[in-house]
Amino acid sequence: MNVAVEVAVRVVLVFAAFLLFPLVVGYMEHKAMAHMQGRLGPMYAGGFHGWAQLVADGVKFAQKEDIVPADADRTVFKLAPWIALLPYLLVLVVVPVGPGGLVGSDVDAGLFYALAVMSVGVVGAVMAGYASANKFALLGGIRVAAQLMAYELPLVLSAVSAAMAAGTLSLGGIVGAWRPWWLAWQLLALVVFLVAGVAELRRPPFDMPVADSEIIFGPYTEYTGLRFALFLLAEYAGIVVVSALATVLFLGGWKGPVLDAQLGWLWTCVKVLFVAFVVIWLRVSFPRLREDQLQRFAWMGLVPLALAQLLLTAIVKVAIS
Repeated sequence: MNVAVEVAVRVVLVFAAFLLFPLVVGYMEHKAMAHMQGRLGPMYAGGFHGWAQLVADGVKFAQKEDIVPADADRTVFKLAPWIALLPYLLVLVVVPVGPGGLVGSDVDAGLFYALAVMSVGVVGAVMAGYASANKFALLGGIRVAAQLMAYELPLVLSAVSAAMAAGTLSLGGIVGAWRPWWLAWQLLALVVFLVAGVAELRRPPFDMPVADSEIIFGPYTEYTGLRFALFLLAEYAGIVVVSALATVLFLGGWKGPVLDAQLGWLWTCVKVLFVAFVVIWLRVSFPRLREDQLQRFAWMGLVPLALAQLLLTAIVKVAIS
């Protein structure tokens, strides 16, 4: 295949996945929460199993008035939602979906690239808080930054454990080196990675900086209409990215029970949706942490566990080499 055509096909596939998967996760969250909490609306909107709920939400956001506070930094205010959303699109470029390099490009330092770019998304929240000319929104932005600083360390340490086990920073190489017994060996790293990833996305129970019922969405307080919808879309895109990275690092990526070469893309999608369901399950199962509890859990809980897993990985690697 011509190089230009191959690049164009990959770009189209990545962009299509970026548009489709967050909507699928959003729909799945509506359904899961409706079943778990006995919500009637998301189950009946539009008829069959509430299929029109997301459509209704989209129309609602499109109809809302676009307001920019009079004292806001208008340029930064308008740019912030895109800064929060686009890093997740750039991460999907290097996430392998199948053994033939389908969709994702196999970059030698793909893990380093993915973690670095994913952390840029927090800049959008900080920009939103700063530009809103609202002290409460600014406080929410500062809390988002503090939360990133706390949970980025265990996230990276747990990912490094998988890279150390595989002996490469290539995401495709990690999947290639993965073996089923890693599910036990790297289980602690998987749990730490998933919890830290949920915290970085400010998802419940780690949503104190944006708690809608207490501080009215924190740094996003002044946002309305489609700009606010972009922040919500960024959250769902983040769920897809964290689930995809967890799948690639710890669950074998495209490796399944049968036909890895032919159905690898299917096994990857099933695993991603399963991890996304776990993220949704956490939302409806645990109460919100206070800010001090949130920080203590990161520094005194997840960081020691991630370091312990890293030590275990090093010991096993030396023992089997």
